[in-house]
Amino acid sequence: MDQKITNNTFHESRDSLMDKRLPKRTFFQKYKFHLLGGAAFLGFLVFVLINVSGARKLRVDSDRIVMADVSQAPFLDYVDAEGIVQPYLTIKLNARESGTVKRIVAEEGSMLQQDDIIFELQNPELERVIEEQQAEWEKQRILYQEKKVEMEQKSILLRQQTLQARYELSRFEKDFALGEEEFKMGVKSKAQLELQREEYDYKTKSTTLQLEGLRHDSAATHLRRELMDNDLERARKNTEHVRSRLENLVVRAPANGQLSYLNVTPGQRVGQSENIGEIKVMDNFKIHTRLSEYYIDRVQVGLPASATYQGKKYPLRVSKVVPEVKERQFDVDFVFMEDMPDNVRIGRSFRVQVELGQPETAIVIPRGDFFQTTGGQWIYKLSKSEDKAVRVPIAIGRQNPVQYEVLSGLEPGDRVIVSGYSNFGDAEELVIK
Repeated sequence: MDQKITNNTFHESRDSLMDKRLPKRTFFQKYKFHLLGGAAFLGFLVFVLINVSGARKLRVDSDRIVMADVSQAPFLDYVDAEGIVQPYLTIKLNARESGTVKRIVAEEGSMLQQDDIIFELQNPELERVIEEQQAEWEKQRILYQEKKVEMEQKSILLRQQTLQARYELSRFEKDFALGEEEFKMGVKSKAQLELQREEYDYKTKSTTLQLEGLRHDSAATHLRRELMDNDLERARKNTEHVRSRLENLVVRAPANGQLSYLNVTPGQRVGQSENIGEIKVMDNFKIHTRLSEYYIDRVQVGLPASATYQGKKYPLRVSKVVPEVKERQFDVDFVFMEDMPDNVRIGRSFRVQVELGQPETAIVIPRGDFFQTTGGQWIYKLSKSEDKAVRVPIAIGRQNPVQYEVLSGLEPGDRVIVSGYSNFGDAEELVIK
């Protein structure tokens, strides 16, 4: 009986509990683990973004960087380059006549005096032309001599005829004068005198015309002789010119110098005006160098320069500027203005300084590798305690082998880092230890 009552009581209690409504869970209780995970990820993302977008710091050792002062000092605008000694003048050898190489006398590298034989050519066709021209000249010369003899004979005849005409005119003049005397004496009548006068007038006019004709013939003969002389002289010069072509088969040194290049071999066919070698004139030298295109608008002929050797400066002058830019450089030649170093020889190198202007006071910093990394647009400026450095924008103007001119961004007394930039990456701030 008691057991039954107990069971009934238990079932009634359970039923009452099951009938009671449980409380509802909140959104946070239901998704709290998801929210906590999302908040943690969001915090991490914000941390990353802050580090990426904010100033990145980099720790560097002080012995791995080069610091320098920003100062106001004289800025010498010049460019330094290595120059190579070259001969001042190089003469190209060209064959004046075509032909086959018969004999080579001089070798490459040999020192020659003017008119020394370098090599000889042979040209049978040219020799035949010269012989024909010589034969033609001889024919013209002989023909001229024959015509000259004929003209001399004609000239003698003309002079003889002139002399005869003048003699006859003189005789008639005397006869007429005698006739006038006889008329006055009564020996000769007036009719006879008039007849003699008419004969005298006729002979005078006839002789005058004859002398005029003789003068014209003499002038024409003289003119023909001059024309023949000119023709003969022209033929002679042509013959000499053709004969000189035979001398051109012997190639000689045009000046004193070194035969630096010769491109012929025995039996080789050489064309007219073909380049076959060159001679370097050793009386004077020049220094050749290549400069950056950065200076192409500032380097001009006549600009002063100098070459330093064993602590001594030798004045130079820009003698030639080639404006064509190749591989971002252009060619410049210099000549010595006064003395040259004793050991100047072709191929030797010298340091050359080209002066681009007079010294001027400017804000300057020493050269360093920062320019190659930053393009001269920014630099790390040190704090007063020099325990950190931050990027600051700058503007670089002129430059020389040891200095940069600062146009803006820095002031005298500032301290900057000029080298070591290959290890800094894109850090905005350097912490120096």
